[in-house]
Order: sequence, then C-alpha cells, then structure tokens
Amino acid sequence: MQHMDDAFTLLRQAVDLLPEDAVAESGRTVGDVREAIGRQEWEMVLGVLMEIGDVHPVSLDFWGLLAEAARQMMLDRSRRWCQWRGWEVEHGTVRATLSLTDAEEGRRRTAFSGDGRLRPMWDIGNHTADGERGLSIARLWVEYAETLGPGETADVRLAPLRPEQWRHLKCGDVITMHEARPVAGTATVIEVLPPRA
Repeated sequence: MQHMDDAFTLLRQAVDLLPEDAVAESGRTVGDVREAIGRQEWEMVLGVLMEIGDVHPVSLDFWGLLAEAARQMMLDRSRRWCQWRGWEVEHGTVRATLSLTDAEEGRRRTAFSGDGRLRPMWDIGNHTADGERGLSIARLWVEYAETLGPGETADVRLAPLRPEQWRHLKCGDVITMHEARPVAGTATVIEVLPPRA
C-alpha cells in the first residue's frame, strides 16, 4: 500500500513547485510561506499558497497537493476550491459576471451555496441537431462570496460538463443561466413489473 504524505509534507512539496519570486496579490511571498511553515501555521500556509496559485501559473500537481492537504485538515471549502482550480488547469477557465433575476421574476427564492456544487444549465448559443436551442451544463463557483441570492450580482467561474462546447465564447459574450425548462411532455405509467432476478 502506498504511503500518503501528511498535510504538512504536502504543503512543503507544494511550496517547492513555486518559483522563489512568486507573490500573492496580498504581497505575501514564498519566503513568507516558508516562515509560516517554520512556525507551523498550517492554515495560513495553505491560504497563502492558494492566493499565490490564484495569480501565478501553477501546475495540476500543485493544486492536487493543496487539495489533499486541505482534505486532511478538514477544510472542505478549501479542498473543493483547490480541486476546482486543478480542473481549470486541465480544462481552461470560464469566468463571468452573473446577475440573478429577482425572486419575483425568477424561480429561485433563496440563495445557493457558491462553492461549486450547483450545476445549472446555460444557453451559450449552441443548438441541437434539429436547430433547437441547446443548453449546456456547467458547475458554478461564486468568487469572493459564500452564497448568491436572487437579485444579486457576483463574478463566477464555470466548469462545463463538456468544455469543448464552450470554446467559442469570448469576452463580452452574454450567456444565460437556467435552472428549469418548460415541460417537454407528460407520461402515464401503464405497467410496473418487479425485478426478475
């Protein structure tokens, strides 16, 4: 059985993947991370590494190390963010400013958690083979906010189920989010049989 390194070892390995001159937007440096490691301030280490990774091009391995360290530290939202960023390394990044319709106009009445678990459908201009409007599924991560509710606006990141369908998008394109569609048909059950095994 392969030995899994502990979170602290993983964080040290992640630091080693960064160039020494990498700096977070907050101004914190790789040197600051090494000092925090010396003081065993592990949550701070993870946080600064995530900040540096958000502004500095890093590898899939880097995000994988952070995600596993966060999992071991039971920091669930951080783990999901690191997994998300690793996915972006592999599949690309789609960011947008999303404004939700007001509760009176839209179907949504409550805020949703912005941590990548919601998987709405999006009209990104694609069509089905018979010319109908085709909706595409993408998970949604709200930046800088825990939740997003009706009538609110935030910058979001999208992780499409099929990234290749999204490649045509460019800055300035307007896409729409859908959480439900009109009913396409009604079925009446006429027979139910038990399993035969």
